[in-house]
Amino acid sequence: MSELIEGLPDAVALRCLARVPFYLHPKLELVSRSWRAVVHSAELFKTRQEVNSTEDFLCVCAYEPENLWQLYDPLRDLWITLPVLPSQVRHLAYFGAVSTAGKLFVLGGGSDDVDPLTGDHDGSFATDDVWSYDPVTRQWAMCASMLVPRAMFACCVLDGKIVVAGGFTSCRKSICQAEIYDPEKNVWQATPMSRCKGTVFGCTQLRI
Repeated sequence: MSELIEGLPDAVALRCLARVPFYLHPKLELVSRSWRAVVHSAELFKTRQEVNSTEDFLCVCAYEPENLWQLYDPLRDLWITLPVLPSQVRHLAYFGAVSTAGKLFVLGGGSDDVDPLTGDHDGSFATDDVWSYDPVTRQWAMCASMLVPRAMFACCVLDGKIVVAGGFTSCRKSICQAEIYDPEKNVWQATPMSRCKGTVFGCTQLRI
């Protein structure tokens, strides 16, 4: 990196920038090219952890406009709007959402939305799609698909890995299978349903 703050070593300047609240990062990147590079670097978010400046956000998906996600900052009573999830499914619903490895993951789901022109249903009640949102790059990316398309299922993070269990197929048939995802390897593996006993499932928050 080039000199970030005049008169300060880059290591010290980085620790200063790491203390700036996340909602102000879009303004930081307007200062200079070097600041923009830092704001979009994993190094800054690693430093935020080191200086204990991470923040917790509640992740919320809107139905209107469709597939729009927002982060809610409870400390500042502030909403941060993310780029629209680029799913081909209109009004995505019945999905699972978790956060791990500093990213938000949106898993499976589908839609009963009716085509306004034909009156037909989308026919995508359950999908195997997996999307991740990276707050460093501020972009959505498609991950490896689940082994089984599913909707209305349970999901959680266990030892840094994502576990999904149960749910329903596109034909509304129940699923008696579970699978586990490794974010580092981007790989899904089948796992016994017994591994999911005692696991707590619920809403997700993202720590940045």
